[in-house]
Amino acid sequence: MAGRLLILGGTTEAAALARALVDAGAWQVTTSLAGRTRAPAALPGAVRIGGFGGADGLAAYLRAGRIDRVIDATHPFAAAISAHAAAACAELGMPLLRIERPAWAPVLGDRWIDVADAAEATGWLAGALPAGSAVLLTLGRQDVTAFRRCPDLRFVLRSIEPPAPEDLPPDCLLLNERGPFTLDGERDLIARHGIRAIVAKNAGGDATAAKLAAAREASIPVVMIRRPAPPAMSAATGAVPDVAGALDWLSRPR
Repeated sequence: MAGRLLILGGTTEAAALARALVDAGAWQVTTSLAGRTRAPAALPGAVRIGGFGGADGLAAYLRAGRIDRVIDATHPFAAAISAHAAAACAELGMPLLRIERPAWAPVLGDRWIDVADAAEATGWLAGALPAGSAVLLTLGRQDVTAFRRCPDLRFVLRSIEPPAPEDLPPDCLLLNERGPFTLDGERDLIARHGIRAIVAKNAGGDATAAKLAAAREASIPVVMIRRPAPPAMSAATGAVPDVAGALDWLSRPR
């Protein structure tokens, strides 16, 4: 009988893993999505949408669903659900694997400014750029409110979902787009809008990395928000960098 697997999803890795497992038929797969995107891409297997109600709620779900294993394939900045998964699986003694997509690292020619969060990013922008400069925001809709502190700058916000209008900076063009993005497309965006700086989260991966190469070519700074610290691991927790590693982990006896 196929085991029951819960994938905490919302990333390209989660979707690829679900496809591989459903095609193989070795696991009963349920992918859980946070529900922040109104029209998520179709996924194979069962899909649930919405939160669990913290670590206790997740533990109750795992018990009720008789889940055998959990794979945390959430975004590197989804710190809360990763912490809840670690706590719930530790409580139940359930095997948990995290897919930790490797972070981006600067290369020769990059002009990166390392910051802890959006608030620190706004401080750098306000002090480094002249009034009227255009800034590309690629950090999603949740942190955009912080950039209201820079009313003298122009912003281009790229986000899958639009933020609430009251959260936007005064001068902000909204681009509702979903990656992957190409290098030619990123070059064109930078040139078309006269972008003078980019703000990004260090998400890693290939889907949105083209902006870094385009910024390098244009010699414009990238204000890079570093990742939050991962949750502490229990003895039953492991981490791999990709889907291949997750498939290998699932192939081993518990």
